[in-house]
Amino acid sequence: MADRYLSFTGTAPGRFLSRRLGLPRPAVLRRWSPESPVLDGRLLHLTAGKSELDLAPVLARTGLEVTDAVPAAAGAGEAAGTAAVVLDATGVRDVDALGEVHAALHPAVGAVTPSGRVLVLGAPLDAGDHHRAAAQQALEGFTRSLGKEIGRGRTVNLVRLTDAAAAESTLRFLLSPRSAYLSGQVIEVAAGEVTAPDDWERPLAGRTALVTGGARGIGEAVAETLAREGAHVVVLDVPAADADARRVAGRLGGTALALDITAADAGERIAAALPDGLDVLIHNAGITRDRRLVNMPAERWSAVLEVNLASVLRTTDALLAAGTLRPGGRIVATASIAGLAGNAGQTNYGASKAGVAGLVRALAPRALAEHGVTVNAVAPGFIETKMTAAVPLLIREAGRRMNSLAQGGLPVDVAETTAWLAHPASGAVNGQVVRVCGQSLLGA
Repeated sequence: MADRYLSFTGTAPGRFLSRRLGLPRPAVLRRWSPESPVLDGRLLHLTAGKSELDLAPVLARTGLEVTDAVPAAAGAGEAAGTAAVVLDATGVRDVDALGEVHAALHPAVGAVTPSGRVLVLGAPLDAGDHHRAAAQQALEGFTRSLGKEIGRGRTVNLVRLTDAAAAESTLRFLLSPRSAYLSGQVIEVAAGEVTAPDDWERPLAGRTALVTGGARGIGEAVAETLAREGAHVVVLDVPAADADARRVAGRLGGTALALDITAADAGERIAAALPDGLDVLIHNAGITRDRRLVNMPAERWSAVLEVNLASVLRTTDALLAAGTLRPGGRIVATASIAGLAGNAGQTNYGASKAGVAGLVRALAPRALAEHGVTVNAVAPGFIETKMTAAVPLLIREAGRRMNSLAQGGLPVDVAETTAWLAHPASGAVNGQVVRVCGQSLLGA
């Protein structure tokens, strides 16, 4: 369903009324397209503290012109092309150095173009140095706060890292139109060797990806995006949706697999259908059976927990045990902000999605060490789908506006984030639960 309010506030009367009444004024977000794959303008590279990162080679490959020339004044003509700002704050070690964060960004933030990016780079928290840990933790409060005030479709995120090369896929993603609905996030990237693709435009070429619940909605968008990235996509859905799964798979040059993911032998049947192995496993299938706990019968509880959590655990265990997931593989599960922040009427759904987050955090280090496979999750917020279109008007409008971007996301926003986590060069991103919610005001 179209967001009529967003369209209205883009007109002259809408801008006037929303400004006079103090209403949200969402900006049309700039998303990736083949015709417009990179942001328009320069990338401003700034530093606070004494950094040891060598960012230059990575930033040079973002497709943006890199400069360290701070605009003379916010909004000045020469600053009109500031598409992104990267602040390297990995060298911030104390409260005094936090003043350099203010000094660097204060004259630059206002010059960032609509739908632009502010990316702060921080260091992992050091338990052995509480002064440095305090200063680095302060960056989290800073970026989340800046994300809530910057407006005009611009996003602000924090990446904790020690190795710029290991973070290249992450930096490219966050500095591109692909991350349009991701803001206020803190992402940790480990150090270590990563596998750069032969072709950054088709990084999944030669790889096989399976998407559960892939016949419609977010799952269909994920399948489309992974196919665009070069993957052979297996579209898995329940037998009742087989016609839709075949339609999607046929359009993408993939394969349809009719299977109830809750079946006790689902993992074994997937392994049998993929004798040559699997590179990317996307756990997208999910259901809702909303009702307040006092009115929720046991079957509503168990159905949601079975589809959204138990099947994910069983299938993952089976495919890892069978060796179906090849070394260098990726598992991306679907959590939800309902599982991170809670939501009235969704105790079953919230429990299942919080369980997914727990699975990711506990399994990730072991899966990487034993199988060479990373495990991450996306946590969507209000995403414009047929399901949310059926939500009552006032609740739907509240869901759309209660985030820093003042609008709902699109299935492609979840898909782009999933594709980044599935990227062969994202091997240093592990155990992360990334909210795709426009920095929802619900929860953290």
